[in-house]
Amino acid sequence: MSKGSTMQSVLFGGVVGKPVVAVFDQPNSSSDAGALLLQGVDERLGLTRALAGCLTDSRDASKVRHSLGDLVRQRVFLIACGYEDGNDAARLRDDPIQKLLLGRDPVRGDALASQPTVSRFENSVSVRDAVGMGYALTDRVIDQHRRRLRGNGKGKKGVKRITIDLDGTEDATHGSQQGSLYNNFYRGYCYVPMAAFLQFDHEREQYLFASMLRPGNANGRAGALSILKRVLPRLRKAFPKAVLRVRLDGGFAAPEVYSFLEQEDTEYVVAMAKNQVLERLAEPLLEEAREASTASGESERRYGEASYRAGSWERERRVVLKAEVTRHPGRAARDNPRYLVTNLLGDPQEVYQQVYAKRGDAENRLKELKHGLRHSASQYLTRTTLQARRLGDPLHPQDRDSLAARGTLATRMVPHRARLTTPSLTTSGKDNPTTIDWTHHGIQRTFMPSTQPEHLETRHSSR
Repeated sequence: MSKGSTMQSVLFGGVVGKPVVAVFDQPNSSSDAGALLLQGVDERLGLTRALAGCLTDSRDASKVRHSLGDLVRQRVFLIACGYEDGNDAARLRDDPIQKLLLGRDPVRGDALASQPTVSRFENSVSVRDAVGMGYALTDRVIDQHRRRLRGNGKGKKGVKRITIDLDGTEDATHGSQQGSLYNNFYRGYCYVPMAAFLQFDHEREQYLFASMLRPGNANGRAGALSILKRVLPRLRKAFPKAVLRVRLDGGFAAPEVYSFLEQEDTEYVVAMAKNQVLERLAEPLLEEAREASTASGESERRYGEASYRAGSWERERRVVLKAEVTRHPGRAARDNPRYLVTNLLGDPQEVYQQVYAKRGDAENRLKELKHGLRHSASQYLTRTTLQARRLGDPLHPQDRDSLAARGTLATRMVPHRARLTTPSLTTSGKDNPTTIDWTHHGIQRTFMPSTQPEHLETRHSSR
């Protein structure tokens, strides 16, 4: 290497007597081997194909070089590999793995769409298109789990209960994006997107089936009824024997929400904010908790219930009371009462601990979307563009250890802790095709790009 080079190429100089030189000069290499797994699963589920089918192509057909399907898959797979910025398309147009994902020869195939083409594509998505994509995502998730649960033997017994969790979160903005408004609760300019998850019977996993972008000043329950109106009839059609249950935090508490869920004959448990009437109802339980906490020196809880009707309610409803006194070292004891509105029967403590408290796991799914999947609004100018981008995130395996192991993606797309080696691309002469070798759990796979790429073996249950 030249003396003027600043590249570090000599490693382990103090370990062995001779220098060890590492030279990264292999042509046509890529570090995105894991996306090949994702491609196989996407083809099985048809998710990107369904999303592309919702879009309207208004381009001049004589000038089109990249179909809408290719643009959707290119954008989704780039996001899935950690390249969420549209500018990344410029340097990855000729990446061999990214080309292979779209069915092109990884070396001699046509380059992918450029950054300007990707930008025009994203900004061409209409509100109607984005709504259609939302419906397509919900349909694919429900259909996938209908087939999955039938395949593991649940088809004979049927799914007994499906739990729906809706939760909002902050997505801070740092520019002039459309809909970026000040939110007093989060003390900053942001969006407040809402995500919706499904959970089947006693499974631990929660599956994302809808994501709705909302402006920074949106009401906490904005859009909740539209998502529920979309998913409830679809779940009943796919799982006719299942009981549907909805869990919501205090931001969704409103009489129209309770009335809708009751009209839909759906179980529900919804947190609500305290008021003077509820505090009076909880006072006897709080007094018991205070006495017990003083005697034990630990936090104590007591549970109860009451019939309650707010001024805006058309009738009384059951309210579960949790009277808690919390103690922390070096701090004074503090009252912490909580209240739930529910139509569930049973012991108040069981309703709170075994039903409602478990909805907190949905907040972990939100953290994974924001941090593991980089579910961010920071680089998008318009709300419609961002909403369309968010619908591709269920395919994103960025944090393989935490997400793949827990099975929290919308359609469980990434195998459990898949151990992958970076593919070795070898370019042969004209008489020999380019081959790609990679290893999955010790099984050697060779792709021949001149033919249709081989995909992972999948087992389909008969319909």
